[in-house]
Amino acid sequence: MAGRNKRRSFLKKIIPLCLILLAGFIALQFVYPDVSALKKNNPKVTAMMKYREAEWRKEGKKYRIDQKWVSLSAISPYLIKAVLIGEDDKFWRHEGFDYEAMQKAIEKDIKAKKFKLGGSTISQQLAKNLYLSPSKNPLRKMREAIITWRMERTLSKKRILELYLNVAEWGDRGVFGIGAAARHYYGKPASELGPGEAARLAAVLPNPRKYNALGEQRYVVNRSNLIFRIMVRRGIVVPEYEEMQAEPEGPEVPPEPSQPPASSIIDTKPSAD
Repeated sequence: MAGRNKRRSFLKKIIPLCLILLAGFIALQFVYPDVSALKKNNPKVTAMMKYREAEWRKEGKKYRIDQKWVSLSAISPYLIKAVLIGEDDKFWRHEGFDYEAMQKAIEKDIKAKKFKLGGSTISQQLAKNLYLSPSKNPLRKMREAIITWRMERTLSKKRILELYLNVAEWGDRGVFGIGAAARHYYGKPASELGPGEAARLAAVLPNPRKYNALGEQRYVVNRSNLIFRIMVRRGIVVPEYEEMQAEPEGPEVPPEPSQPPASSIIDTKPSAD
């Protein structure tokens, strides 16, 4: 009986303390990191880059980060549209979270009896790449949500997109950002990427260490073809007759919501700064 009372007394003391610490931790996320610095400053290194470097040191690999910063206006409009189609088709309309995609991801997790919580938007992916680890634990996801919320209220959509395209991992040997990816895969600047190349690069973003934009893996071929067909349906790409004839058959893609032409994406979106 005495032992039980001691445990109750201990719990009465420790639980409030844990709640206070948790509240303090959550409050800290609304102040740190300073996302307002991203308005004008380009990050030189990200949490994901540091994570990869630590992995390489542990594995005895001598890879180095390959990144070249490119302004949004110097990135091919085809690449921008392909990435939006493949990663976050509601980017211009949502405020950081795609609740419909999150619901589907949760339902999928429940069926698979796994905790993955997919359905991340570009804003969420940027928060993770800049500040967090790849861990999927609930505490990390909470931090990601708060940082995403703050970025959406501090940065313009254009700036969020520019940051994402420049820090996203695009290869298994330290390729980060579209500037490095365009050179690594196609030997050209990001501004000169064509629609087919853009679709390929967008297709591998979900797992760039597993898939190669130049490879013939079934996933890469099917996903890049799907992204390309959506670009054609939306009028972003007007393929030549020969290309239309050579396009492989695939699942029918339902008509997509109307979108602005690829060439106008940079000039037509209002700034939130």
